[in-house]
Amino acid sequence: MNVTVAQTRKEILRCYPAMAQLRPHLKRADFVKRVQRQAASGYLIAFLETQGAVKSVAGFRILENLAWGKFMYVDDIVTDESARSKGYGQRLLAWLVARAKDEGCAELHLDSGVQRFGAHRFYLAAGMDITAHHFAMELK
Repeated sequence: MNVTVAQTRKEILRCYPAMAQLRPHLKRADFVKRVQRQAASGYLIAFLETQGAVKSVAGFRILENLAWGKFMYVDDIVTDESARSKGYGQRLLAWLVARAKDEGCAELHLDSGVQRFGAHRFYLAAGMDITAHHFAMELK
């Protein structure tokens, strides 16, 4: 099992099938362009593959703010539905934690939809805590 940061158009596109399971509104035709635009502000995609197949994907960035100092924010993390409960998500999360430490981050943060109970169990089992409520307002 290898974790790689997607750098080429081909590597980014290989992440689409798994990412679309978490973000079904994404269109394959726009995916690479969107990732590349976000990369301008530090967004990266890491993917775990085994036997030539992408099993887990995570979009993340290194940020700094007054509340947490330097931290990693995980925008997206998903394991392909057919590969869940086989340790791929754990392995990718462990890679993210190690990367955050290597980058000098004091914390790792992510948000998870309130309906994603399986994901919440996974995060809690991995040693994460629920530390806040996330509020949002749609601007039209």
